Amino acid sequence: MNAATENRMQKRTFEGKHVVVGITGGIAAYKAAELVSQLRQRGADVHCIMTEHATKLISPITFGELSGHDVTVDMFANISHWDVQHIALARLADLFIVAPATANIIGKMACGIADDMLSTTVMATKAPVLVVPAMNTNMYENGIVQRNIRTLREVGYTVMEPEEGHLACNTSGKGRFPKTDVILSAAEKILFGKHLLQGKKIIISAGGTQENIDPVRYIGNRSSGKMGYAIARAAAMEDAEVTLVSCTTELPVPEGVTVCYVKNARDLQREMDARFDDCDVAIMAAAVSDYRTKTEATQKIKKEACDSLTIELELNPDILYGLGQKKKGQFLVGFAAETNDVIEHGKEKLQRKNLDMLVANDVSQKGAGFNVETNIASILYKDHTMEQFPIMTKEELGHVIIQKIAERL
Repeated sequence: MNAATENRMQKRTFEGKHVVVGITGGIAAYKAAELVSQLRQRGADVHCIMTEHATKLISPITFGELSGHDVTVDMFANISHWDVQHIALARLADLFIVAPATANIIGKMACGIADDMLSTTVMATKAPVLVVPAMNTNMYENGIVQRNIRTLREVGYTVMEPEEGHLACNTSGKGRFPKTDVILSAAEKILFGKHLLQGKKIIISAGGTQENIDPVRYIGNRSSGKMGYAIARAAAMEDAEVTLVSCTTELPVPEGVTVCYVKNARDLQREMDARFDDCDVAIMAAAVSDYRTKTEATQKIKKEACDSLTIELELNPDILYGLGQKKKGQFLVGFAAETNDVIEHGKEKLQRKNLDMLVANDVSQKGAGFNVETNIASILYKDHTMEQFPIMTKEELGHVIIQKIAERL
């Protein structure tokens, strides 16, 4: 792998972006430390503003160490230069995140109150604002808070939904601080999403099917599902309505994606068929087992009962071929994982299955096989054109695939 390839693969998501994080006095303030750390690790230049109440829960020193910058609390203390600081940070920001956002700061922002460093800087910025509410369930559900949230959304702020679960006040309900990865996904969508697939319905299959031999054993493959999940994340970032039909439960569901879990090829066929007529794009990224056992044993097959075992197999349905035969205007995308003559096999599959686009790769190549973070792909199109891409992360390739689909819709 050459140096240029390594540099591209190591490129951090928020490289070159200035992110201001406002931390308020909710008990979840300590969770914002992980958010700041992850933003910086992913390349962002992070500046933190804390309310006075937030400093009672976690020290500004923590956020100073994690961000690499002085933390601003008091508008009138520790003046180190004569640029008006709240204006300077407001202008600097490519993205402004308020996390956690208490009922108090939400109310201030909704009513235009600017009486401390954080509320003043938010008021002065023209950067997109991401609000991450976290509070007691009753407070969150209060009609005044909900009205204030609606007001923020109406003026263009992005307000996340808090999670449900156990809260610090020893109750359970909606109001938990979202997971860091979920917040980062929302931030990435705000900064990089281009609304390429707004209003489009997309179904994506992912993972490898499992065909039972008996209640313990199955016929499977090495597919991890990472490529399908990466495509789903990229599609959701472009505002598509995404349903992921997944053969694996091991991966986190991307933010904004609906998931349906299946196990075997027949279940996968049923779910894809059920959604196909109503979709704009179908992407078959799952690795489907070509065969299943003709007879599935109801009890575990005991090795002590026989010295050898013969299993009779029968063909599974060709799901992608079936979709190609009945498509009526849908954009249909297939995958071809090959070990030789990749382009030739890909061209034949593209035509035979009536596809609009096919992503082909040689899984025998280093960095392009199953259960790795990278891929090396060639994309073939119905008009007989083709594009080849160097090694890149599956996340990067997911964005490439979605961009190429959007160009042809």
